[in-house]
Amino acid sequence: MIAAPMTGQGKTTVATGLMAALRDAGHTVSGHKTGPDYIDPGYHALATGRPGRNLDPHLVGEERVAPLLLHGARGADVAVIEGVMGLHDGRIGGDGFASSAHVAALTRTPVVLVVDVSRMSRSVGALVEGMAVYDPAVEVVGVILNKAGSERNVAEIRRSLRLPVLGVVPRDEEIAAPSRHLGLVPASERADSALAVRRLGARIAQQVDLDAVLALARSAPPLDARPWDPADGIGAPREGGRPVVAVAGGRAFTFRYTETEELLTAAGCEVVSFDPLTDPALPSGTRGLYLGGGFPEVFAAELAANRPLL
Repeated sequence: MIAAPMTGQGKTTVATGLMAALRDAGHTVSGHKTGPDYIDPGYHALATGRPGRNLDPHLVGEERVAPLLLHGARGADVAVIEGVMGLHDGRIGGDGFASSAHVAALTRTPVVLVVDVSRMSRSVGALVEGMAVYDPAVEVVGVILNKAGSERNVAEIRRSLRLPVLGVVPRDEEIAAPSRHLGLVPASERADSALAVRRLGARIAQQVDLDAVLALARSAPPLDARPWDPADGIGAPREGGRPVVAVAGGRAFTFRYTETEELLTAAGCEVVSFDPLTDPALPSGTRGLYLGGGFPEVFAAELAANRPLL
């Protein structure tokens, strides 16, 4: 798990870059996001070439988190989980429920902290030490120093740490992703998103010890759980044709979970994506319509202009 002491430390940048770097190194990588966020998994999907997935005890219950991880990581060499907010920040009043630490404990996943060190030196050691010992159920195993400055400052930070430094990422505005009120701008809205992720992967490959990260990932104990199966609890599809469910996609409708479409398929539906911005009609034979979330307000004029679909 790639986590951090607080929001804004560079979790998504490092996690996405790490996924891309591992994939470029020949590994099959599955990407996961702690919590309900839809946007970060879009970048994970670009980096890994597989669907980005979520792990959220609040949405699915504690007992389903490990099975969902195993389901999403099926066939992968390594799973990378991106945390949310600060490591121990979860549901308000819930004692850390649904936090990154909670998910790490449920999945027995070692944690690597990303720390923005642009305005600190030895205080990084105190911060990391506190994060590492706060919850004995969570194993913090290493640190990645982000937005690092001079070599002298990095050396001072290294001396303050008891945990290994797995990477040093210098300050670089070129690798920062643009943001909006709900977080990053979705990958599907950026024409340069695929190229940006490839460049980020190349940068992280130079600045992070991938072999050390893989060794720590492989130190995770096996999970006593069975992979989630979307067909569990769903009756056999009725005889007859498979009803077509049209799922809105494209730049305007990017908020949806992969598991929803897997459940529809398991129930006997034929899931067909369409783009409300450009497609003149619903898919042939549509019997159901699924409009997920996204930023349709950003594309209101274009959506209204597609009158053939209306």
